[in-house]
Amino acid sequence: MFHYSFMQNAFMISILISILCPCIGFFLVLRRYSMIGDTLSHASLAGISIGLLYNGNPIISSFIFTSICGVLIEFLRDYFKKYAELILAIVLSLSVGIAITIMSSGKIHANVNSFMFGSVLTVTREDLYAVLVLSIISITTLIFLYNKLVIIVFDEEAAKIGGVNVKFINYIFSILVAATISVSMRIVGVLVLSSMIALPVATAMQLGRGFKSTFLYSILFSVIDILLSLFISYYMNCAPGGITALLSVVLLVLVMCIKKCRFSFHKKRII
Repeated sequence: MFHYSFMQNAFMISILISILCPCIGFFLVLRRYSMIGDTLSHASLAGISIGLLYNGNPIISSFIFTSICGVLIEFLRDYFKKYAELILAIVLSLSVGIAITIMSSGKIHANVNSFMFGSVLTVTREDLYAVLVLSIISITTLIFLYNKLVIIVFDEEAAKIGGVNVKFINYIFSILVAATISVSMRIVGVLVLSSMIALPVATAMQLGRGFKSTFLYSILFSVIDILLSLFISYYMNCAPGGITALLSVVLLVLVMCIKKCRFSFHKKRII
């Protein structure tokens, strides 16, 4: 299967997003912001539509529009302090409205389904370069901000008192989420992107390990999910996005069952 150039491109992109998604998703889940990832993944559809409308690179246009939406969410957090869920509804309505309007106008002469569900057949070398650049920038920025993000995760107010520029870091992190979504949509698809951001982290949390161990295990589970789905989707001739979501859920349930069995076994031994 690897003698096809599109499979080589898809494999390399899969490796990149399997590392990037849980790195961003880890902090989103711990801050209870996982729904922001879901909102921005749907917002990326508007960016894709705009890019295809003007014959641009849909990954770059998705990154730009999703970044704007991420910054908008962070900006509106101060305005709707008591009704935070309204922010997601506002951004989701705006982005989905733009996407549907453009897609239904008949002016897009491209297959939008490949972005919605994920596709290995449409992955080009240009996509790989765009994903590589965004991934390197995102991971480098994440490494640079790691310690400050850890402090913010545990106590945002204490981070402010300690002199951390929480607002600025939140804006940067929103852009990192946008970059993660933009680089992942070609393989995973917009509709199931949130599963790759949240579910590997949820699976790793079931192991009850420390902070860094959970972080590393979430990357391991993400690599397993995406690479297995890539192979299965190739031989089943179906979109990898759906397989990825299913494998993520199956792996989560499997780890939960093993955890439950181990707990029951140790409990019986004590009795």
